Amino acid sequence: MIVQRVVLNSRPGKNGNPVAENFRMEEVCLPDNINEGQVQVRTLYLSVDPYMVRIRMSFYSVKEWGLRLLGEMTTRRERGGMVDPQLVNGHLSYFLGAIGMPGHITAGSNQTMVVSGAAGACGSLAGQIGRLLGCSRVVGICGTHEKCILLTSELGFDAAINYKKENVAEQLRESCPAGVDVYFDNVGGDISDTVISQMNENSHIILCGQISQYNKDVPYPPPLSTAIEAIQKERNITRSKIFLGLTFQDLLQNSIETVINGLENMGAAFQSMMTGGNIGKQIVCLFRR
Repeated sequence: MIVQRVVLNSRPGKNGNPVAENFRMEEVCLPDNINEGQVQVRTLYLSVDPYMVRIRMSFYSVKEWGLRLLGEMTTRRERGGMVDPQLVNGHLSYFLGAIGMPGHITAGSNQTMVVSGAAGACGSLAGQIGRLLGCSRVVGICGTHEKCILLTSELGFDAAINYKKENVAEQLRESCPAGVDVYFDNVGGDISDTVISQMNENSHIILCGQISQYNKDVPYPPPLSTAIEAIQKERNITRSKIFLGLTFQDLLQNSIETVINGLENMGAAFQSMMTGGNIGKQIVCLFRR
C-alpha cells in the first residue's frame, strides 16, 4: 500500500520563523496485511500547534517529525476502546482541540481574568471557562479587529484589546480598573510583561504557551526579565503550567476551528497558525466522514 506523509524538510534555523517550505510530502510503502495486536488507521484530521516548533522542529531528527492526529480504523486485529463520536455531537476534530485538552484552570468568582492569544485554540476556551468559573470580568488580547469582535460578541469576553493597533498598557488599565487576578498566558514576551506589571497581590499566572518566544534560542519557559521577576516576587504572583478542562458539554458550547483541507497544505497551515492566521483551533482535514 502506497501512502503519503509529511516530513520535516528543513529547520527554521536559530531564531528563525517556520515557513511552509520546512515541510515536504513523500510517499512510503506500508504492508498490505497487519499482524496480531496492530491496527490500520485512515487519518481524518491533523492538529498543528505552536509547541511543535520547539519539540519537533528544534530537537528531533527529520524522520522523527510527528503530529497529533485523529483517524478511523480500517483494519483491526487488537482489543481496545474507541472514541465515541456522540461525545462531540459527531464533530470528530474536537477530539484534537477542546476535548483533547487535559488539566485545570484556577480562577474564582469576582476575579478579573486576562487571556493573551485569546482567539486561539486554548485562549478562546480559557476565557469562556473563566466566565463559567465565576470571573466577574474577562479580557482578551489578540491581533485583529475581527478577532476582537468575535471575543466580545460571541465568546462572552467583556473587552478585547488589539495589541497590533492599541496601547496594551493603557487599554488594560481601562478594561481592568481593579487590576488583574488571573492571567492565562499564551504568548510571553512584551505582552506578558505588560499584563504582569498590572497584576494584583496574590494573583496567579497560568502558563499555557509562549508563542512569541518559540522561534528564539531561549530555554522554556523563557525567564522573566529582572524587573518583571521583581514584581512577581513583591506581589506574590504565582506562576504554574496548569492547563484547562471542564466537562465535555462546557467545552463544546463555543468551540471554534479554522480548517484547511488537504495534507499537502499542512505546512501552510502551520505557518499561518504561527503568525496568527487562525481563529480557534487550527485543523488540517484529510477526509470527512
